[in-house]
Amino acid sequence: MFNLLKKETIFLYLFCCIAYAQETLPIYQDYLSDNVYLLHPAAAGVGNCGKIRLTARTQWLGTDNAPELQTLSFHSRFNEYSNAAYGIILFNDKNGFHSQKAIQGTYAYHIKLSNGSTFKQLSFGLSLSIVLNDVDQRTFSGDPQVQQIIESDLYTNADFSVGYHHKGLSSYLTVKNIFLSAQNNLRPEFETLDLRNYIIGAGYFFGNKEKLQFEPSFMFQLKERTFEKVLDLNMKVYKNFKKSQIWLAASYRSSFGGSAFGDAQYISPIAGINFNRFMFSYTYTKQSGEILFSDTGFHQITLGLDLLCKRSGLEACPNISGRLF
Repeated sequence: MFNLLKKETIFLYLFCCIAYAQETLPIYQDYLSDNVYLLHPAAAGVGNCGKIRLTARTQWLGTDNAPELQTLSFHSRFNEYSNAAYGIILFNDKNGFHSQKAIQGTYAYHIKLSNGSTFKQLSFGLSLSIVLNDVDQRTFSGDPQVQQIIESDLYTNADFSVGYHHKGLSSYLTVKNIFLSAQNNLRPEFETLDLRNYIIGAGYFFGNKEKLQFEPSFMFQLKERTFEKVLDLNMKVYKNFKKSQIWLAASYRSSFGGSAFGDAQYISPIAGINFNRFMFSYTYTKQSGEILFSDTGFHQITLGLDLLCKRSGLEACPNISGRLF
């Protein structure tokens, strides 16, 4: 509800748009749609299949200049016998009068810790990004004190990640935005913000493959400069059929401490289907909290294709053992 925001809050919002736009790839619930690599570089090539994933997200339907995001990613081992892997992400992120386009490349290395009868693996990943950040406020008419500027800025970024898998357990520690600090062209009196973001995530997969299988998980973020914290609590349920798999997920996100707009909560139901090596999912997110920018929700679809697959025969979480029908 923008009419409730005072002038200084509007300036804060515009600055935060720039700051978050410079955080490279935004973090939503994409990783729950078998897309862990978008969040953790150590997930590149982590399983027994190469994966192509295409996502499209839109927010605040019916609102002009509403945020939207598209990503295209691929990651795989270099070959069937290699411990090394690579990945690439292309994305286009638009947030109001600010947008960014980027390419991200990843190198990962996986170390087997078991004798072959049990899946146990330690993984490392490093991503480097080149980002083009655009600001175009020539059409902004909300306040005459906001500069009518247009400019572009090219910058680089890096993320580092460690992952550990043991049977149904998956876990990651990632440091994002190693090189970045926010630049503020609107209000120079605002202090520059370091944008490093620390992420810890883990999940456990279990159940009866002939009936239902379950995967509870969590993801915790800590933003270094503002001490804003974000916690995701997730649950996925899988049902297998002869040549397909249907899964449902629910995610609760709580953002607290350090945000200019107060605490916020998000509920995201997700539905997906895997058929042969194809995947489709739909995510709907509804926000609640102290300040709401819109009563409409956020919508996202994900399309996926698994390829270059090999059979491992070892019990592990779905991110490791892609289904081969």
